[in-house]
Amino acid sequence: MSQPTNLVEPWLSGTLTEVPAVQRAVLHALQAAEEDLAKWCSELTDDEIQQRPAGLASVAFHLQHIPGSVDRLLTYAEGRELSAEQLQAMKVEGSATTSAQAALQALSQATAASAERVRQFDEAQLEEPRYVGRRRIPTTVGGLLVHVADHTQRHVGQAVTTARVLLANRKLG
Repeated sequence: MSQPTNLVEPWLSGTLTEVPAVQRAVLHALQAAEEDLAKWCSELTDDEIQQRPAGLASVAFHLQHIPGSVDRLLTYAEGRELSAEQLQAMKVEGSATTSAQAALQALSQATAASAERVRQFDEAQLEEPRYVGRRRIPTTVGGLLVHVADHTQRHVGQAVTTARVLLANRKLG
């Protein structure tokens, strides 16, 4: 996904009209996530993205968790179980030291790959049953896709809030 070219939020941009509504909403949420994270996190230093002001999760955690959680949710939506690699990656989210730019670049690449996966779903699949986790909690393809958007935006909000605290502390410091 690319940098924003205007001030209109993706869901108001009139784009992706060829994509069914649920998938379009997920794609717009992923696009908004990438735009918001680039806007608020790209100026953080490599040290700052690892910081946990007031005990908050680090920006690095959110930048690593978002693509990981999207990958896992889409895996379930595709009707598959998580691989050993996905489970291992989940355990280390946020613990890997990375630069802000590298984390944002990895997020961008993961978002593009996730967008392609979202586009593969057909509107007729939305009510198909799916199961989450070892406990096989029941849901649907549509429920998982909506949760991709919801969960992503939740972590974007947390990352942006933490980034703004860090930027404010920098000005005060």
